[in-house]
Amino acid sequence: MFTTRPTLQGTFGMASSTHWLASSAAMAVLEDDGNAFDAAVAAAFVLHVVEPHLNGPAGEVPILLAPAGTGPRVLCGQGPAPAGASIAHYTSLGLDLVPGTGPLAAAVPGAFDAWMLLLRDHGTKSLADVLKYAVGYAEDGHPAVERIGATVETVRELFETEWTTSAEVYLPGGRSPAPGGLLRNPALAATWRRLLAEARAAVPDGAGAGRREAEIEAARRVWREGFIAEALAGFAARPVMDTSGERHAGTLTGDDLAGYAAHYEEPVTHDWNGWTVAKAGPWSQGPALLQQLALLDDDFGAPGSGAEYGSAEYVHTLVEGTKLAMADREAWYGDAEGADVPLRALLSPAYNAGRRALIDAGRASYELRPGSPDGRAPRLPALVSGERSPRVPAPAAAGAGEPTVARDGATRGDTCHLDVVDRWGNMISATPSGGWLQSNPVVPSLGFPLGTRLQMTWLEPGLPNSLTPGRRPRTTLTPSLALRDGVPVLAFGTPGGDQQDQWSLHFLLAVAVRGTFRGGYDLQGAIDAPNWHTEAFPSSFYPRAVNPGTITVESRAGDDVIAGLRRRGHRVTVAGPWSEGRLCAVARDPETGVLSAAANPRMMQGYAVGR
Repeated sequence: MFTTRPTLQGTFGMASSTHWLASSAAMAVLEDDGNAFDAAVAAAFVLHVVEPHLNGPAGEVPILLAPAGTGPRVLCGQGPAPAGASIAHYTSLGLDLVPGTGPLAAAVPGAFDAWMLLLRDHGTKSLADVLKYAVGYAEDGHPAVERIGATVETVRELFETEWTTSAEVYLPGGRSPAPGGLLRNPALAATWRRLLAEARAAVPDGAGAGRREAEIEAARRVWREGFIAEALAGFAARPVMDTSGERHAGTLTGDDLAGYAAHYEEPVTHDWNGWTVAKAGPWSQGPALLQQLALLDDDFGAPGSGAEYGSAEYVHTLVEGTKLAMADREAWYGDAEGADVPLRALLSPAYNAGRRALIDAGRASYELRPGSPDGRAPRLPALVSGERSPRVPAPAAAGAGEPTVARDGATRGDTCHLDVVDRWGNMISATPSGGWLQSNPVVPSLGFPLGTRLQMTWLEPGLPNSLTPGRRPRTTLTPSLALRDGVPVLAFGTPGGDQQDQWSLHFLLAVAVRGTFRGGYDLQGAIDAPNWHTEAFPSSFYPRAVNPGTITVESRAGDDVIAGLRRRGHRVTVAGPWSEGRLCAVARDPETGVLSAAANPRMMQGYAVGR
């Protein structure tokens, strides 16, 4: 089939990300004899600089990694709710939803510590080696992509009247960043230079072979307890205008920052048609992709299956399965350390046989239908079940969060993603997000803002995703690794909030149903294939809307598919031909060592590199 670009192939190393400069930085590290994990850290810090409307150092990141010769592991860089972030505190302020912007929505930042842990345990390069690319782009400038300026324009009035520290960085001289114009962030560059200097100074000259790891540990302490922690906690205590239309201070403190550390977990997995797919746990939405797969027969999408790949029947079946999986997400998913999530039952054959029977081949469902795993009754938030309606103020402050930017939804945003594989067989998939320029005011001494991930929790007690001090909010961030015969062969993911595991499902099926392993998977063809998404379940982001029966499809899906969906009762929105999905992917054939990579052509920003 025609593809916008070739699937890259080689044997040395491959990197794919949502910005070409991050992919190039990753490749530069590989060329300098670094491994995939060194390269991923370098790319991640570049993404903080070149995609500041999509992620930042004080955001969060889930990481799936597979060191050569081992199975996948999860590295959790999602921070919990601060100790003072109780439901009682928020409701005492007259709120029934966590605001979409401002310090009141800030969880404990997790991204920085996760990248440091990855570099310490699995990398080979020094912190200075991997940070130099981000420092250079922040100090000397980088050509701004169009959507940075477009995002800044949606929050111009807020920056000029309320978040003036953000205006200093993103509205210099009153002008938003012009596409292709150099955008600098000297405060961020100075932050990293100071961190490097303090980390070096904290390690004695005689540290010897352990100096690299000791400096990384020292940097972690600077972030948690030093000048960075002091600046973040001090700024969080300042009242800031947020999406509630009022000014609120946050709950994040120095003790919260000092007490946080990223950590490793075992992934959740599911086998489908010869593939094993690994995801992060139910503090992410990752298991929803596994549930969608569990609803499918092994021959789904194949010729003669009754739902041939790309047909109206095919898309209808996937959309209806998505609705069921996402209804379960809302009823059952939360931080597994604080919520009893019945994952084994949700992925069991018996449970999914019953759920599969709910899919009407000829009719779209307009209901939100969570299941009853192990016979347990599901419970939905009152704002979703219709028992209560949220109090949403008239538009005031912009910045609803991911994936929308403006409160009215007029400007779409995403997050970031990166995948890397090296010649030794190390593989990593990561989805950095949060700490966007439109999430919170820039901390002037640091050059970056806090995040807003607490907006994904509910201010209603007793739910799996209720706001709870010390508990992680359930996030939409969801990188993926896939294995064949127990060997990791594919890393992939996408920005897109609630759409992530919809677009990723379509990509995986395109690879699995249409691809061939010998000679490499057709990664670019799978990324380029016409995509879709539905919003027929509660949004994870403020103001938590539900749009029953909806499906958005790219016009390239074709008139027959669109007509077939409408005949089945779907409320179809026909989007632009290249509007759905932001996927990146890398792969490795374990028999030949051939590496592959591809990236999303939509938005003209994502690129893969390799040789």
